[in-house]
Amino acid sequence: MPACPSATAALLWTLMPCTASAHGTERGLVMLLPTEYYLTGGAIVVAVTFVALLLVPSRWFTHAGSASITLDRRPVPPIVMVSTLSFVLLLVLIAAGRYSTADPLENPLPLVVWTLFWVGLTLVQALVGNLWPWLNPWTGPLRLLRRATGGRLGEAPLLKLPEAVGYIPAILLFLMFAWYELVSLAPEDPPRLAIAVSVYWILNFIAMLVFGERDWTERGEPFSVYFRMIGMIAPFEITPPKSGIWASVRFRWPGQDCVAAEPPPISAAVFLLLTLGTASFDGFAETFTWLWMIGVNPLEFPGRSAVTLPNTFGLIAAPVVLAVIYFTAVISGARLAGEARLVADRGLITHLVYSIIPIAIAFHAAHYLSLLLINGQYLYSAVSDPFALGWDLFGTADRHVTASMLIDINSVEKLWIAQTAIIVTGHCIGILIAHMIALKHFAKPASATISQIFLVFAMVGYTVFGLWLLSTPTVG
Repeated sequence: MPACPSATAALLWTLMPCTASAHGTERGLVMLLPTEYYLTGGAIVVAVTFVALLLVPSRWFTHAGSASITLDRRPVPPIVMVSTLSFVLLLVLIAAGRYSTADPLENPLPLVVWTLFWVGLTLVQALVGNLWPWLNPWTGPLRLLRRATGGRLGEAPLLKLPEAVGYIPAILLFLMFAWYELVSLAPEDPPRLAIAVSVYWILNFIAMLVFGERDWTERGEPFSVYFRMIGMIAPFEITPPKSGIWASVRFRWPGQDCVAAEPPPISAAVFLLLTLGTASFDGFAETFTWLWMIGVNPLEFPGRSAVTLPNTFGLIAAPVVLAVIYFTAVISGARLAGEARLVADRGLITHLVYSIIPIAIAFHAAHYLSLLLINGQYLYSAVSDPFALGWDLFGTADRHVTASMLIDINSVEKLWIAQTAIIVTGHCIGILIAHMIALKHFAKPASATISQIFLVFAMVGYTVFGLWLLSTPTVG
């Protein structure tokens, strides 16, 4: 298939020298693939999945929603110990950010934050369940503070976090995180990132002292909220023990907790839509299309400082547009099914937001796959010499980083096929979860199916959009 002009421009752009970015992915060669077939095929697969659900008896979904295997008394590491180690590791990384090399591809702090934490841990959560109760860097220090003060600090909250506040603190903090990642001038700059991480940890530590660890991690600290929601679609669930090392491990259908859970408050639904909307803008902001819309020549990209204002606007607008599409689709579907009462009590509207989780994970995995493949190699090398002192702690300091999978047409084709499969699979699972949730709220299976029509159209459209983002020329 001959390359189109936009493909040629994209290929030229990938050959131009540029500064390494925390989100650097080379996708120019992808435009040489027959992308229209992938786009059409992906949309058809998602639509056919919905049609296939019409042929499956509703009782099957009821059985699937309750089928699970539980293994009691499985040994797990103590939460306090792992959390304390996580805090110590965070201190080491902050020190490396401040005093090690300023190169973001050799300093472990930006590699851990943007690659291991934000990309890798999110995907792990979706596979093995919520591990954040162990890994968060606050539980251990809080427990140590309680012991050191005889329970006078950190034992009981000083103030109660008002119920009316909902998830607004998590929304605001996640929006700040997304702005720092996607809009700020140098999110991967190690010294600046070290300051940002330190301020973030201190801010949430104080909030947990004031409002209590339980309430703040439930509705205030955004990664605690995000990872908990992501863990709901995992096929595994590990229940953290209240004491000791014995826990229960449950195997279930992916997304089973999404169906069984009570409808979340409206602010929780907004938070989840925010996470997907900001990830979508992350991909869209790098495209030639967005730069054309804001009057920037992509082949003469002036840098982040020139697009700070429009990117800030876009970052806010993206989740708003997504939320409007989602709420419109769900409300219209309920009314089409003749169940306007379900719109009034908001249960269906907020409950269906859980069907967005596998879509968010699929988009996250596909969008950051090349970043994980490349920067993961840099991290593998950097851990052996975190302070740039010539160490080789793990024998990986001389690791040669290769980007061969991004410059060979056959490798690029395989990579994009994998990304396509991830996005389509995520949307199919989302449709399945949405259907199972609808069956819980509608008395008649036929009404539940009718109510999903507009949401399925939205998901098909988002499938095409996600695949288009992966195939269109970008400046990253």
